[in-house]
Amino acid sequence: MAAEKPISKGQAWFCTTGLPSDVIIEVDDMTFHLHKFPLMSKSRKLHEMITEQENSQEALKLARIRGSSEPDRNSDNDIAEKQEIEEEDDDAHCHITLPDFPGGSDSFETAAKFCYGVKIDLSAANVAPLRCAAEYLEMTEEYSEENLISKTEKFLSQSVLKNIKLSLKTLTSCEGLLPTAENLGIAQRCIEAIATKAAASDPTLFGWPINDGVTNNKSEANPRRTTRGGAAAAAESWLDELGFLSLPFFKSLIFAMRALDVSGEIIESCLIHYAKKYIPGISRTNRKPPPPSSSSSSGIAPTENDQRELLETVIAYLPKEKASRSASTATRFLFGLLRTAYILNASEACRITLEKKIGLQLEQATLDDLLIPSYSYLNETLYDVDCVQRILSYFLEGMEDRSAVEAGEENTSARSAALMLVGKLIDGYLSEIASDANLKSEKFYELAVALPDHARLFDDGLYRAVDVYLKAHSWIPEAEREKICGVLDCQKLTLEACTHAAQNERLPLRAVVQVLFFEQLQLRHAIVGTLISADGGGGAEVSGAGEEEEDYEEQNERAVALVARTPEGRGTWIAAARENEVLQSDMDTMRTRVHELERECTNMKKAIEKIDKVGEGGHVEKGGWRAKFGCKFKTQVCDSHEPTVVDTRKPRAHRREQ
Repeated sequence: MAAEKPISKGQAWFCTTGLPSDVIIEVDDMTFHLHKFPLMSKSRKLHEMITEQENSQEALKLARIRGSSEPDRNSDNDIAEKQEIEEEDDDAHCHITLPDFPGGSDSFETAAKFCYGVKIDLSAANVAPLRCAAEYLEMTEEYSEENLISKTEKFLSQSVLKNIKLSLKTLTSCEGLLPTAENLGIAQRCIEAIATKAAASDPTLFGWPINDGVTNNKSEANPRRTTRGGAAAAAESWLDELGFLSLPFFKSLIFAMRALDVSGEIIESCLIHYAKKYIPGISRTNRKPPPPSSSSSSGIAPTENDQRELLETVIAYLPKEKASRSASTATRFLFGLLRTAYILNASEACRITLEKKIGLQLEQATLDDLLIPSYSYLNETLYDVDCVQRILSYFLEGMEDRSAVEAGEENTSARSAALMLVGKLIDGYLSEIASDANLKSEKFYELAVALPDHARLFDDGLYRAVDVYLKAHSWIPEAEREKICGVLDCQKLTLEACTHAAQNERLPLRAVVQVLFFEQLQLRHAIVGTLISADGGGGAEVSGAGEEEEDYEEQNERAVALVARTPEGRGTWIAAARENEVLQSDMDTMRTRVHELERECTNMKKAIEKIDKVGEGGHVEKGGWRAKFGCKFKTQVCDSHEPTVVDTRKPRAHRREQ
């Protein structure tokens, strides 16, 4: 029967074939006015239901006719009642209700069109609902040739399961078809197809199959090799479809990928895109709540418990190895997960796992990544310094483990470069948190000395952090100020930093003297090096010998002798000599100030000792005059025989033990 185009009127659906409908089928809130013959020719279930209802109606009709034919009844009335029963039978309709129909009224409408011979367009979005509907209606090949089950199965195997994007769309459509879709194996076949395609893909092409740029049936029949740009576009489209999966399907897909040893880069990319879609706050550029999934029947955004479950799932499935592709993006994502883990109060195991993974690639982080707010009321500081210190310790442990396993000059160079990047990053972090008034000096000191000496080529960044800390904590005692300045290696300060430090009133006197001393040494090195280079190659040999056998004064004398033989160097020497004289004058002034302070301290010590002796003769209470008048000076206020400033700074490795 050739059917005309069916139409819908409100909640009723009619097929305008020119014949009155004789069967009414209710699916959800839609009523379909159809005809028995087309439906019974394709569906075994509808054939049985319609036949059963017709038999019931026929039995009821016969019973009523027999009741009207009883002998004691009037013959005229009997004839009229029989005619009325026959007329009602002619107008009777089969009325069938299909509860919990797979895919709802839309799916049944398409199946009904197929029964009427209307050509239907199968797609990745409707093939699963139609396959489930065909199973429900028992539209098998044994009952009728070229039926809906065989048609949908053919499309699944030949089109959907050969394309990773189409498989994802079909898997997403299975969300509202459970458990039928699982019982028929549609969901599992889609998951296996996606995982297999991902396992066979090339991670260098953004992790997706080379021939996966197809988006329609024509391109599936004639796949073409895409360019790198086309693979990138296909990857983005692939990931967009991934975001519509429910969490159970997503977990099953990741599990299947891991079982097939899919590249960790691909799994990580899947986790990143899925988490960004459903967990707000991971990316600082987008803090809005995620939109509800189009596959969700409720249309409600995920709750906090759902987000926590998703977060813990993503963290549990993260590859243990260090990401090699787009590491900076992955590291930023990991820090976003860590901040969200604190907000959602995730388990401690999840946070530790994240911190360890971040520690493996800390050199890829930025200063903005490290600025993790303190989410606990137990922390007084603005940023979580303890978390950063733990991440740094994991990084150093990883460096030691890699050093023990890996060998070779190239690996050593890479580790040194990573260590210096982290050193620069930590110096910037210290400068950022140093202005926090609640930051204890112990925390600042421990984080500053956590890195080894060779992590910093220059200490200018560390000096900047120390200066900011001393400025923001002007009330700390002198002993703590000296301890904070002890993290600096004055030999690794540039001339610009030395010049600033020499005039910095916030630094303790001992630190200033130390800076001036090493600044003098740097100037001497610079002057001697300039003069020796002006003399040519012969001077280089003299310089090499002088560095091993002569002190700085002898090198200066040698430089003066070289000037006599190099007239063009006289101007350089005169300018350098003048600068040296100015610095020497400043150094002498500083030494004079130190000697004056030592003399004052010595005189004060002698005066205190005299007061103590008088107190003993006058029977003063224990503790002398100092205790009586509240004087708390120590007996050894200053000692002029202390080691020189050059020896006061201990190696950084020993400072951690003190």
